[in-house]
Formats: sequence, C-alpha cells, structure tokens
Amino acid sequence: MDKQLIIEALQKLVTGISNQAEMHSLEAIIFADQQFLKLEEKYNTHATEERDFQKRFAQRILDLGGEVKVEEREAIDLVRDPVDFIKKDLEISKGAMDQLAQLVQASIADPASYDLLKEYYEDEEADLLWSQAELELIENIGKENWLLRQL
Repeated sequence: MDKQLIIEALQKLVTGISNQAEMHSLEAIIFADQQFLKLEEKYNTHATEERDFQKRFAQRILDLGGEVKVEEREAIDLVRDPVDFIKKDLEISKGAMDQLAQLVQASIADPASYDLLKEYYEDEEADLLWSQAELELIENIGKENWLLRQL
C-alpha cells in the first residue's frame, strides 16, 4: 500500500474514531443518569482509549507527510437502553472488523503503520468480544439481573 493510501485510510480512521469516541462518551452520560455506574466507567474508558488511538493515527499521518483534517461526521442515534446499546455497538464493531483487518494486512510494508493498526485491531477485537460475552451473560442470567450488576 503506498504512502498516500495509508494516509487516506488513517484519516478515515481519525474521523470514524472521533464519531465513536463521542458516541461512547455521551452513552456514558446516559448510563450515569440511569445509575449504571459500571457502564458509565466502561464507556468513558472506551472513549478515552479511542481518543488515544485517534491522536496516534493523526500523528502517524503527520509523520508520513500528510495533513490531518476535521471531516464531517455522520449522525449517530444514542440509545437509552443499555442492552440495546451493546447490541448496536456490537453490530458497528462487526461491520468495521473486516475492513480493519484488510487495512492491517495492506499496511504490512509500512512497519510503523502496521504495528499501530494491528494494536488498534486487537483493541477493537477485545471490545467486540466483551460485547458478545455480555450479551451471552444477559441471555443466561436475564436482563434485570445483568442490569443490577451494572449499578
């Protein structure tokens, strides 16, 4: 993958992560309002991790001689129900993982970008697995019992 394509892919990630971090931060506020403090902490931490990757991707763009841009973000509906949100977030993650895996493979000729993208892929995979495990737990113990654990 040539340098310009890597820059464009990283910019797309910078923009997408901006949207995801904002969504997770706002969902944390919604969960705190409902007293689901463990979910508030989870999604605040997740938003912070995403912003860290966003900064690192932006720096990599600059390292490659590109220009970082603030691009228009798409609107995302927020979800009050924690279980519905986890389902929604899981679907977003599933949709992004294949593209991210392809990007990791395509960047192999640029070791610094490859390592950064691989680390991000692993972080996103862990988030996906967490969502799957929580949904399985909800199925096993019931929504009300799971929600009690989030207080």
